[in-house]
Amino acid sequence: MPSRRFAPGRHVQGWGALSLALGTVLVSTAAAQAPAPGRAAGAAAPGPVVVRVGAACSGAGGLCRGFRTALTLDAPAAVTLPAATGPVDLALRTPGRLADVTVTDGRGRRIPGRTDPAGTGWTSDAGLPAGGTYTARLALEETGGEGARRRVVRLAVRTPRAPAGERLTVAFGPDGGGDRTYGVGQPVTAELSHPVPATDPAARRVVEQGLEVRGEPRAEGAWHWVDADSLHYRPRAYWPARAIVRVRSALEGVRVTEGLYGGRSRPLTFSTGARVEAVTDVAAHELRVHRDGRLLRVIPVTTGKRGFRTRVGTKVVLGKEPVVRMRGDSIGIARGSREFFDLKVRWATRVTWSGEYLHAAPWSLDAQGSADVSHGCTGMSTEAARWFFRTVREGDLVRVVHGYGEPMTPFGNGYGDWNLDWPQWLRGSALGRGTGRAAPGSPLRPVL
Repeated sequence: MPSRRFAPGRHVQGWGALSLALGTVLVSTAAAQAPAPGRAAGAAAPGPVVVRVGAACSGAGGLCRGFRTALTLDAPAAVTLPAATGPVDLALRTPGRLADVTVTDGRGRRIPGRTDPAGTGWTSDAGLPAGGTYTARLALEETGGEGARRRVVRLAVRTPRAPAGERLTVAFGPDGGGDRTYGVGQPVTAELSHPVPATDPAARRVVEQGLEVRGEPRAEGAWHWVDADSLHYRPRAYWPARAIVRVRSALEGVRVTEGLYGGRSRPLTFSTGARVEAVTDVAAHELRVHRDGRLLRVIPVTTGKRGFRTRVGTKVVLGKEPVVRMRGDSIGIARGSREFFDLKVRWATRVTWSGEYLHAAPWSLDAQGSADVSHGCTGMSTEAARWFFRTVREGDLVRVVHGYGEPMTPFGNGYGDWNLDWPQWLRGSALGRGTGRAAPGSPLRPVL
């Protein structure tokens, strides 16, 4: 049957605000339709399929009203939408239901989304980046006088290029990345090239949805906004041991705010090693080191004395220095005072940016295991400190329990992320409470 084409009709509403296209595509698949099982070859061909396509406005929470295009085709249809901060919707407007919807980008990667309970609509998890071509394959189930039948229609969705201007890029951490191995407590960090303030929650949701984490094996996790230009991602209860973590930004071409689109960012891959956890019991004056749940060693230690108490809570190893010079004035102790010190310290494992280490302290051997005499660090014998230095790696966990010091802060002085319980962590997500996501093996985007 020859194709029939009607001139596009346009209906314009609400052009005072940014309008996003809303296409109504009429697809006729009468040609080249094989008879359904049980239906005579001479039976009537299936009627046209009407699909509405729309994109959500920034902050509007729904479809924007714009022009409509009606086409009757005997081939796959195409519609162009501007890049949007909100999700893209496909809605069936003729009888039947969507048995399956698969949307892929130009590289064949599946666009995450979900079908509504009624089976009449599909919504993407996030907006489609600008300058892209996407293919939607819709498997329809229809019921007519001749019984149920199933057919497939296809729709091409295009988004124009992003306008020239600033681009938001993301620098992921840990900085080493690559082939390096980290401990199971290592958070993922994301530093944004442009601030996204808390007063723009819609933009924060766009950014957060575009930062993708994949863990193998999977681990439930979520992003937390530390400030306007940085986020941390952590699992609910540490990374699995010997996992692979892949992080990437899917923000390229995505409209974040008016005039700001996502740019290209370098992805990050790292692995985790065994689960190593060191627990300093201040009251018992001992350090217990575990690997994969097995106790490796118990070390007598001394911790911070009165006025210099060691912070309690969970910390993460930030780095290791075979020799480090420690001076009292670096922590506010005046030169010339009785508390001032200036020492070269061996086998120092750092856990805060302000200068808290676990290190060799041969001058306090008599106190180790029985008294607290340090200025906040955890001191031990030179042999024990060397063993500890060689046993732990960046990202391993160091917990201080039964102590008297101030609690470790979540941010700003190292990685105190684990001192927030899971509900507190989720409150820092722009996606709302209860949005913990599993970092799956496939696809790349975390599952909501």
